[in-house]
Amino acid sequence: MNTDALKILLENIRDGKIDIETGIFQLKNLSYVDLGCAKLDMHRELRVGYPEVIFCPGKTNEQIKTIVSAMMQGEANILATRASIENYAAVKEVCPAAVYQTLARTITLTRKKHSGPESYIAIVTAGTSDLPVAEEAAVTAEIFGNRVERIVDVGVAGVHRLFDKLDLIRGARVIVVVAGMEGALPSVVGGLVDKPVIAVPTSVGYGASFQGVTALLAMLNSCAGGVSVVNIDNGFGAGYIASMINKLK
Repeated sequence: MNTDALKILLENIRDGKIDIETGIFQLKNLSYVDLGCAKLDMHRELRVGYPEVIFCPGKTNEQIKTIVSAMMQGEANILATRASIENYAAVKEVCPAAVYQTLARTITLTRKKHSGPESYIAIVTAGTSDLPVAEEAAVTAEIFGNRVERIVDVGVAGVHRLFDKLDLIRGARVIVVVAGMEGALPSVVGGLVDKPVIAVPTSVGYGASFQGVTALLAMLNSCAGGVSVVNIDNGFGAGYIASMINKLK
């Protein structure tokens, strides 16, 4: 339940369109719903502006189905991350309208269109191998009502490719830069733009990349101002914070 929905509920109780008992029942479930396997935070969207998101690894198909079924009782868009095709098949049993994004490994159910800002988020990918993490960021930002522009495969091995897309990147309100290997791209972008850059290290690379640790440390040590860093492969975290920045008044 978001602020608008709460306002409508209270107005309906005031105007007699909903009886007091029904209103109390809905308000009782405003905090959280105990599902046994999870305590679904129904208050989160009202509190922070974004509904709870399902992280699939470690959960059984039945647990994911239970959570999705409960979320469908509300009105918020639904996002599940790091989902397998088996997870999706299970969710389809209770939510036929759910959509699976293979590259991003996300399950989404769009129930309401957000009136998002005119500004957009640029998601810049160093290499094609970084696309799964970049797509997780893009799907996250889009389900929360943002316009996303994708700039793919413009890493430092051929930096002229980046310059060809510089106007599009500079036009964004916030920029997500996804890179593995040595993780240099966010520093390059950070030195060329006047917008906040969210750097996402990926686990792409050979042995000395240490599954993304090398890229993470490079990004944390960036000499470019305005570069912040999320965890390795955390496309969701980058898309979420980019959405918050893009919607600032």
